[in-house]
Amino acid sequence: MIMEPAALDRMFHALSDRSRRGMVDRLGRGPASVMELAKPLSMTLPTVMKHLSVLESSGLVQSEKAGRVRTYRLQQDALGHLDRWISERNRQY
Repeated sequence: MIMEPAALDRMFHALSDRSRRGMVDRLGRGPASVMELAKPLSMTLPTVMKHLSVLESSGLVQSEKAGRVRTYRLQQDALGHLDRWISERNRQY
């Protein structure tokens, strides 16, 4: 599968930040609310929301809202796309 260059750029940009990588690591253990994702971070809730927006627009995570709680989960196979892209590059060398 060939990834669109802009989509690949968005994913790498989203993962370039340590806080966002931490959120992805946490979501690897299962879905989490915004508050659960914010708890270990020393940043304001609006800043956490901005990071989550970057992750969501990259296609790495998706969210759903139930009442007042927004829950995030990893987008199925999004990291697999990156893994395949990297593997293809490794096979070229």
